[in-house]
Amino acid sequence: MRYVEVRPTKTSYEIYLHTVEDARREGFLDLGEFPPLDPDDEDDEFGRLLVMAEDPLTALIAAEQRSGAERGRWVNENVVQDEYGDFVRAGRPPGAAPDGHPWSAVPDDL
Repeated sequence: MRYVEVRPTKTSYEIYLHTVEDARREGFLDLGEFPPLDPDDEDDEFGRLLVMAEDPLTALIAAEQRSGAERGRWVNENVVQDEYGDFVRAGRPPGAAPDGHPWSAVPDDL
């Protein structure tokens, strides 16, 4: 499972790609607690830094370009568990999400 995080710092915004193993346990929705897909890869453990940006809009645009994130799918940090829960309740479908937006496709070079 992959998700993108835009993390503010004192002087910029860092965009991370997280690749984690889908725990597949009912009610366990905290993506930050999911184990890394490859426990021997430190980038998977803490997220792979894709790019840095100077302002929020540039960060979102860079994240979308580098990760395949969809503009209509961005959520606040505390909402991502709800989005994942919707995905699980929908049966983890490969196509469109219940809201009609497609699940994001990750570019091949990541």
